[in-house]
Amino acid sequence: MANKKNKLTTRILLGLALGLITGVILYNVPSHTIKDDVIIKGVFYIVGQVFLRAIMMMVVPLVFVSIVNGASNMGDIKKIGRIGMKTLVFYLATTAIAISIAIGLASIVNPGLGLDMASIVTKEPTIKDAVPLAEVIVDIIPRNPINAMASGNMLQIIAFALFIGVGLSALGEKVKILSSIFEQLNELMMKLVSFVMELAPVGVFCLIATTFATEGYAIMVPLFKYMITVIVALIIHGVVTYGSLLKVFTGLSPLRFFKQFFPAFSVAFSTASSSATLPVTIETVEDNIGVSKDIASFTLPLGATINMDGTAIMQGVATIFIAQVYGINLGFSEITTVIITATLASIGTAGVPGVGLIMLSMVLQSVGLPVEGIALIMGIDRILDMSRTAINITGDAVCTTVIAKSEGEFDEEIFNSTKELQLA
Repeated sequence: MANKKNKLTTRILLGLALGLITGVILYNVPSHTIKDDVIIKGVFYIVGQVFLRAIMMMVVPLVFVSIVNGASNMGDIKKIGRIGMKTLVFYLATTAIAISIAIGLASIVNPGLGLDMASIVTKEPTIKDAVPLAEVIVDIIPRNPINAMASGNMLQIIAFALFIGVGLSALGEKVKILSSIFEQLNELMMKLVSFVMELAPVGVFCLIATTFATEGYAIMVPLFKYMITVIVALIIHGVVTYGSLLKVFTGLSPLRFFKQFFPAFSVAFSTASSSATLPVTIETVEDNIGVSKDIASFTLPLGATINMDGTAIMQGVATIFIAQVYGINLGFSEITTVIITATLASIGTAGVPGVGLIMLSMVLQSVGLPVEGIALIMGIDRILDMSRTAINITGDAVCTTVIAKSEGEFDEEIFNSTKELQLA
């Protein structure tokens, strides 16, 4: 099993690299029916979207079934509350650290100084109104759970699944057969995810190739400093923050963790969606990292919905960038406001489409910066969105591992199972 997973990891990595190279080559090929309609909008689009939809098909049933199982198996409602509080504190703390790193690095690099705005505005931003935090909290409880599942409202699905799980736990032996059915359904969903993952190398190749074949790199040149600042901040947060948390709270090797977690990381990078990657994240954290199903099924869906460290980093750099382009100086109080607003916004915009731009617009408004500045960075947002999504789900996995270790629900044997294996 370990050898098989390592070979899949290698194939995904190869698909990622070949997709990037193919996309860049195609971008430089003159427009033609075969290139545009047959290859990019034909083969690449169909295969990429089939893979993406196959994963997304798994999200709602997997989250619902796994959380019901997790809550019913925990038994103790106090335990659910304890784990929930640990998860929330961890997610908010790392988000605050992430945006602090971003602002500090951007203040040193100064990505927006001396930039000609006219050369990089590609389109006007269309930003939906942000939902107030109070409304988000109230909206966690679904009026119609079936409608919540149909619309993919993850917070409502999590709340309803927890409610059923706690009910099953309270009834105990009276619903033994029903509990057993949910456990079997969970096994079925994980098997279906493993089937979908066989398509991952080709799906990742097509998604990455499509992105770079259409976006290219010409638009990146004037925004090079901005892009590099975001990417370096993401790397610092991923390696230093997450690596330190893992080492301090679990004693585990960060290097081995990142190696074991790579399949989910690569899918997140190619899809640019935490929710779409969720089935793969759950499978990877359970089978490669060694976290129990009970913990993973609770913390990971919650993280995919509200934990956005990578997005917070983008907001921090973008805020400094836009302020510098417009010649507006941000003092200590404004910087503090940005950190607080972005941290709270990671929860306040949960489940809302276009979450990155919504959160950024909230941050800009909180310190009086023009929301129109978002137009400056929209052209390259897709490229950076892939990178920050990968960091988002890595944060979810690190949190899940730390909590599993603290609760005694971590199998170190699974984590160390590929210690002597080389990628094949």
